[in-house]
Amino acid sequence: METSEILKKVRKIEIKARGLSSNIFAGQYHSAFKGRGMAFSEVREYQFGDDVRDIDWNVTARFHRPFVKVFEEERELTVMLMIDVSGSLDFGTRNQMKREMVTEMAATLAFSAIQNNDKIGVIFFSDRIEKYIPPKKGKKHVLYIIREVLDFQPESKKTDVSQAFEFLGQVMKRKCTAFVMSDFYDRKPFDKPLQVCRSKHDLMAIQVYDPIMKTLPDVGILRVRDAETGHEMYIDTSSKALRTAHAKFWLERSANLKQTFAKTSVDFVSVATDGDYVKSLRQMFAMRGS
Repeated sequence: METSEILKKVRKIEIKARGLSSNIFAGQYHSAFKGRGMAFSEVREYQFGDDVRDIDWNVTARFHRPFVKVFEEERELTVMLMIDVSGSLDFGTRNQMKREMVTEMAATLAFSAIQNNDKIGVIFFSDRIEKYIPPKKGKKHVLYIIREVLDFQPESKKTDVSQAFEFLGQVMKRKCTAFVMSDFYDRKPFDKPLQVCRSKHDLMAIQVYDPIMKTLPDVGILRVRDAETGHEMYIDTSSKALRTAHAKFWLERSANLKQTFAKTSVDFVSVATDGDYVKSLRQMFAMRGS
């Protein structure tokens, strides 16, 4: 992709994402992600009803009357975007490709983060860690992230979600908030790395899928190609048995995915490429902010 074309796309996505993060997500992002914890602010004299565990014994001894520590919420967050850049994301039969939707969501979350003075970083992954962008603040950094998402060329087309979770645990020593964006087209289970990662960090999972994966259309003989392995084959979509088996496979895969995230208390939403990802993100924010 030429530089001028990339800049035009960055600008277009920036305008849309900033509008969404300013108008639609105003307040929801802040209430959904409340910061790392409580930070010490000051001391004051003990009042009836105060928790005795908050007494500052050094100050109390100095003034011969009880003082308590006052804490306030630490607002600043470190937000990590874990973005699947495997070959299966370069697919779309409706409004847009999966990768395009992931790019828009990533940009919207990134602008929401910097509007709340949070740091934002990115992990690009396939079946390996393709690139790591350390967390920073500021609009310039977000535009760099968007440009990278648009023009990034991975070395591998395959998927290994476990690698992403393990890497996050290695590079982020302090607790962060991480959004995993993928179609989760992974042939291997990732339950254990997910569980370890969830014990340290606040995780959310966003599945992006194409409608054809859910319902196979009756269009006769169709040539299909696995974007990750390159394997090609012809299928007869006029076969009701084939379409039924395809739908069953999708339902079972979806149920397993939901169960995987439910077991580790990871918030999960699924959005189709012809769907409304804004609605899905708001739904996720609303659940966390309630």
